[in-house]
Amino acid sequence: MCIRTIETDLNNAPMRCELTAKMSRLSKKIFKHSVLLVALFAFMLPKDIWANAKGDKLMEQADSLYAVQQYKEALKVASEALPLAKGTESEADCLNLLAIINIRLSDYESAAHYAKECYAIDQTSGDPDVISSSLNTLAAIYMGANQPKEAEQYVLKGIEMAEKANNPSRMAVLQAMASEVYHAQGDDKKALPYIERAYEIDKQMGNEQRSMVRLAQKASVLIGLHEYEEAEATLRKVIPYLRETPDRHSLGIALNKMGMTMLSQDREQEATLYYQEAADIFQQMGDPYNEVHALRGLYECLWKHDPSRARHCLKRFETLKDSLYNNVSAEKLAKYNAEFGNDWLQIENHEQRRAKQWAIAIAIALAALTIGIWLLMRRHQRHQQRINEELSAHFKELSEKYNVLSEHYDNAINLSGNRDDTTELNVSDREFLERTINSINLLIRKGQPDANRLAEHMGMSLYQLRQRLDSITGEKPQDFIAAVRMRRARYLLDTHPEMNISEVATLCAYNDTPNFTRAFKKTFGITPTQYLDRRKESKV
Repeated sequence: MCIRTIETDLNNAPMRCELTAKMSRLSKKIFKHSVLLVALFAFMLPKDIWANAKGDKLMEQADSLYAVQQYKEALKVASEALPLAKGTESEADCLNLLAIINIRLSDYESAAHYAKECYAIDQTSGDPDVISSSLNTLAAIYMGANQPKEAEQYVLKGIEMAEKANNPSRMAVLQAMASEVYHAQGDDKKALPYIERAYEIDKQMGNEQRSMVRLAQKASVLIGLHEYEEAEATLRKVIPYLRETPDRHSLGIALNKMGMTMLSQDREQEATLYYQEAADIFQQMGDPYNEVHALRGLYECLWKHDPSRARHCLKRFETLKDSLYNNVSAEKLAKYNAEFGNDWLQIENHEQRRAKQWAIAIAIALAALTIGIWLLMRRHQRHQQRINEELSAHFKELSEKYNVLSEHYDNAINLSGNRDDTTELNVSDREFLERTINSINLLIRKGQPDANRLAEHMGMSLYQLRQRLDSITGEKPQDFIAAVRMRRARYLLDTHPEMNISEVATLCAYNDTPNFTRAFKKTFGITPTQYLDRRKESKV
């Protein structure tokens, strides 16, 4: 029986081989025709379907590049995606992403252009969630352009829309942005409750990394409130955590804040290490906005002990500072501001428009969340200038008595008012002037020499400060501060001829040389350059 079976199999072998070959040829024909059918079907599909698919793929790629902080590459890919997204549901997402990327690259004019187009699309939806996202982006643009007052109206409107949307994630982002806005305006008491609410929202949602970012933002406000020990303790908790994450941006900003905290406590050596690490991070990432802050802090730490290295920092600082705001036109931003104001009136009349699809709302919400990381880039105190011991000793002489004060200022600070020049100040007035001048010098170091901060620093109201100064010197607080800055400037020009005008301006808390030159000429009747020339001539 076994033999028969074997024989039958052998006899059928040729037939099976032929059958196998036929089946193989048939399979190839079926595959060939299937390919042709697929190609024909693809050809018959509308072209915009393929364009949309390609656009969505580019958007995903751009978003991924942005997430890993490769902003230039993300900008290139998102720009390619925009023409493909025109007229589709992805257009607003693409415009919003382009706006955020340009903020990161400090190109605020381009950011405003894309944000305006995105906002125009979002407002037609009547969806308060996506509108609040666009308003937050607009606030970020004006913050980056150093216009916090204009940013305020956008962020407050955004908070109003986020409350209507009942979106806690969006609300946390906007609350943090509001804190940055008021911090930039110098109103840290108002900024504190906003950042604390943002922190509580993220903490309740279990977002640990975002909570750490909020703590870093809170540290900025604490520094503004002179709560240096609490700010340092907060940052010592945040920095090690951020070192373990890929978020280099937030780490660099936290390092900048720690440098600021150390410098405010006259711990220059420690501050130098934090500022240097931050500067290296931002230079590698191509972030000029935050690198400027790090370089300014480094210069503050080094100018007395390491002049050569300090000058190198100042040179790069000036280069970046000059180019940073060339990317934004104040006139154009003002034009956008007016246009958006008109758009808001339209929103009030169209809040009941149809909602966008959930997918679009969620995508924009996720995009808005990424803005939170960027929020840490907003401006801190403009200048933090350190007065050396020689200069501090010189200013102490100003509080000895009234006639010595008048003589040292040579009409730059006129404390006489209606008093007789020979009249000596009593002990109380001398102590008050000494404390006032020391407070002004401290505020100049921090880049905050204004009357409101002076009154706050001295623990009195602005009205009380104005009355006391007027009774002693006949000066208004702001005039007295200006006189101290000008006397400081002249002293630096007299005792440090190796400094250039830009360095002197920086050490007197002036953001740019032209403003310093105008103030100097208004006080002394000549420009700083003319003053130096005359000194050289007198020595000859």
